[in-house]
Amino acid sequence: LLVIDEISMVRADLLDAIDAVLRRYRDRNKPFGGVQLLMIGDLQQLSPVVKDEEWQMLGKYYDTPYFFSSQALKQTEYCTLELKTVYRQSDGAFLELLNRIRENRYDESVLNSLNQRYMPDFEPQKEEGYIRLVTHNYQAQRINDRELAQLPGQSFAFRATIEGKFPEYSYPSDDVLELKKGAQIMFVKNDTSGEHRYFNGMIGEVTDVSSSFIEVRNKDSELPFVLQEEEWANAKYVLDEETKEITEEIEGVFRQYPVKLAWAITIHKSQGLTFDRAIIDASASFAHGQTYVALSRCKTLEGLVLSAPLSARAIISDSAIDAFTSERSEERRVGKEC
Repeated sequence: LLVIDEISMVRADLLDAIDAVLRRYRDRNKPFGGVQLLMIGDLQQLSPVVKDEEWQMLGKYYDTPYFFSSQALKQTEYCTLELKTVYRQSDGAFLELLNRIRENRYDESVLNSLNQRYMPDFEPQKEEGYIRLVTHNYQAQRINDRELAQLPGQSFAFRATIEGKFPEYSYPSDDVLELKKGAQIMFVKNDTSGEHRYFNGMIGEVTDVSSSFIEVRNKDSELPFVLQEEEWANAKYVLDEETKEITEEIEGVFRQYPVKLAWAITIHKSQGLTFDRAIIDASASFAHGQTYVALSRCKTLEGLVLSAPLSARAIISDSAIDAFTSERSEERRVGKEC
């Protein structure tokens, strides 16, 4: 059984690559080598990343970049199940607003209800724990730099150690990390110590810092701990011609403290996360599902603040997703069973 989560972000060519590997090592005559496939995700959330030059090549072979255009998947008989229970939100009125945005059924009344949370001059207190969600990296960087500068005290810079081959575009974190006591941070890697003190995407705070150590706590704990550096490997995989086994070769290693400044993060980085309070600017949304993802990170409407008004331009829906969803809904309606 192969389980793939966040299937909305998986490209068709990646799914076909998985098919090719499984055929090679399992059953070459069956899609995905005969392995059972369970795909989980919300297609109304963020879509796969495809650069223009990549699509110029892929567009010759695929109708869309989405997983459901995979050649291998089209050779299978598969069915869909719709999960209906929402755990992040419990307010029925807020859920209705979110679903109207999610399903592209919004109107002026939906926008007006959400825009009641537009507060252009809102300045939260530190202890309230608001995080800002923005559409572009440069916006998040600008906000984080400003907030860091406003903190009292000395700042300390920590430079990553890079060994071997590790291209800059693959850096998993900042090569130079600047922190002060009181900085809001996000952990960018799971705790490998076995103590489960933090996980990728958790929000925390720097409780003390010097040139030689960083003390932090996660947002749900009052107990600080000293943070250790983590390692990320740049690995490539090669075929051993003698054994016919695929082996891993480590080309480079990146060592850095596993945190980033996080008064603000991009909406793409927020997928899968949940916040009690967030300040959202989705006015410059440029991708399918981006606005819905931002709004639905909040547990309640009261915890949501818009720093820019929401307009119809910011709510982008891909017709390919709409067509696929409609087709699958019709199959469920007529009783196609799994």
